[in-house]
Amino acid sequence: MEIKKVMIAGGGTLGSQIAWQTAFNGFNVIVYDAFEEGIEKSKNFHKVFSNLFLKERGATQDEIDASLARLSYTTDMVEAVKDADLVSESVPENIEIKKAFWSKMSKLAPEKTIFTTNSSTTVPSFYAKETGRPEKFCALHFANGIWDSNIGEVMGHSDTAPKIFDRIVKFAGEIGMVPIPIRKEQPGYVLNSLLVPFINAATELVVNGVSDPHSIDKTWMISTGSPLGAFAILDKVGMTTPYNINLLSLSMGDESAKKRADLFKKMIDEGKIGEASGEGFYKYPNPEYLDPNFLK
Repeated sequence: MEIKKVMIAGGGTLGSQIAWQTAFNGFNVIVYDAFEEGIEKSKNFHKVFSNLFLKERGATQDEIDASLARLSYTTDMVEAVKDADLVSESVPENIEIKKAFWSKMSKLAPEKTIFTTNSSTTVPSFYAKETGRPEKFCALHFANGIWDSNIGEVMGHSDTAPKIFDRIVKFAGEIGMVPIPIRKEQPGYVLNSLLVPFINAATELVVNGVSDPHSIDKTWMISTGSPLGAFAILDKVGMTTPYNINLLSLSMGDESAKKRADLFKKMIDEGKIGEASGEGFYKYPNPEYLDPNFLK
């Protein structure tokens, strides 16, 4: 199964990273977003990534130019998928939005197209029916900052064809990821099964008035040697994803998620989306956690 053209659905933080990483590694990529604003944000992200790869990752100008040439953008779903070999979906972490997306995709995509979801917390079987091709559907999940946290978690469901699963494992390696095969459906995969409880615990300390974000991050960084605390990680992820995750948890009966969701909603309403907006729990481009005196 040859993969040459990849459609990335969702021009947000992570979708734009996946698009860039895929294009940089030689694949033709079309970024689809339902809104022109999302397309413009993705283009801006790719300008930032171009400079990052030039200055910090040893890329040449020729490699950057070639990567940009392999990227295109559209708000037209029909145009986006008409010749796609693979679709990588990074639409908002909301079950109904994802189901609606896959229902549309099932009617528009060529028969050859493999479908993958980058859902952070839900599993492929939630959407397999809507895809219309459950045997060609699995998860390929990325961690934020994908060229540094370069894992590609591949998780099928009961009807995923083994050859499709194996092909996506191979594709993850082709775009510079370390493939992490997951043999059984698990909400949160490996990474978020570890990370989400950590983030929730840190957030609980804030919403319950126990401590403040910077003190919590200092505690974690000093005690474990980690370069980032929970709230620095949240700034990188952005507030929209944890907000949607907590709404999902609340809808599934986790009452403790309400306070956490309220915190993230407040941040969003104040425009403190995270690193991408210039401010979250820290201010950018020079967040306090990078200051040598932060841990003193």
